Amino acid sequence: MKAVAIIAEYNPFHNGHLYQLKAAKEKTGADVVIALLSGNWVQRGEPAAFDKWQRTQLALAGGGVDLVVELPFNYAVQPAHLFAEGGVKLAEALHATWLSFGGAETPDLDYQKLIANQPDKNQFKQFDQTFATQYSDYLTKTTGITVNRSNDILFFSYANAKAQQGANIELVPIQRVGSDHQDTNLTTGAISSASAIRTAIQTLNKSELKKQLPMATYQLIDDVQMVTWKDFWPLLRYELVATPIAELKRIYQMTEGIEYRLKQVANQATSFEEFLRGVKTKRYTYTRIQRLCVYVLMHVYDSEMKIPSDYLRILGFNAVGQAYLNQEKKKLELPLITKVTDDLSKQELALDYRAGMLRQLVTNQQQDFYHHPLIKLS
Repeated sequence: MKAVAIIAEYNPFHNGHLYQLKAAKEKTGADVVIALLSGNWVQRGEPAAFDKWQRTQLALAGGGVDLVVELPFNYAVQPAHLFAEGGVKLAEALHATWLSFGGAETPDLDYQKLIANQPDKNQFKQFDQTFATQYSDYLTKTTGITVNRSNDILFFSYANAKAQQGANIELVPIQRVGSDHQDTNLTTGAISSASAIRTAIQTLNKSELKKQLPMATYQLIDDVQMVTWKDFWPLLRYELVATPIAELKRIYQMTEGIEYRLKQVANQATSFEEFLRGVKTKRYTYTRIQRLCVYVLMHVYDSEMKIPSDYLRILGFNAVGQAYLNQEKKKLELPLITKVTDDLSKQELALDYRAGMLRQLVTNQQQDFYHHPLIKLS
């Protein structure tokens, strides 16, 4: 059996994801689809709309995913190059033949040329532009290729991670269909962006989403309250106001004195949206600020985020996924984890365990202890 891996957030699982899964299988001829799923916080520094178990269940129920493995926190909540580095590493560790990614705005991107012309990351010292903007502008000037759309940046990041790791996995981009990745309005068709769907869940009659979602996802949004930053704002504000500057300065990615600005604005802001607007600068994007806020809430330090996550945490599988695990498990170089123990919660899984506990504070739903992989065998 040969597998295609997909690095996913499924936030939430929608018709565009179904399209990608079908296209990936058709393009590769894979027998098995593995989803490497971000846990309870996602790459842009936002709480997952629904928890990792709910999203695993949706992925398995959709009829396209066979095996779900958690993408650890120290890869999942990171800039694109580190997010991709972790995803490629785990896909290769699972012996996937292909790594497919959907939503590619430019699937024929000449990533080899981009890789060959990368700048020294330490050369960008301007403070009136983000690092990503300076990096993209440099690549455009040296290669003539513009890489400034979010999924093209991810495509390049996957290719770069593959090259750096010497991975054998084959990259399979799937052309975006439907709306743009960052669209916040539903389309008139059956495929809208996850951003638009999350906005609609909060602002529209949920029945308007029926044609945009598989039935399992539609039922979930009708039964379960979506989680947003609003739920965590009181906790975040307390942490920022109460934590001494010297301690905030130790937080992962806290640079250039931004801790002073975070504390000052938190003292005055009355909502998370107002706080973000107050902290935003030309140098700091909303996404970077949100990731910093996650790190503050979880008391994340450099030493923890830079430890490689050398394990495979299984969240769920169906009969095909189970057969693939049975085929590969004796050849895997990383341990399979199916149950959280006290030792694991303090060591290998410490960050994901804390992320789950943080989630549990606002939903009262257990995230790690007493949870076994979800099994869909019918």
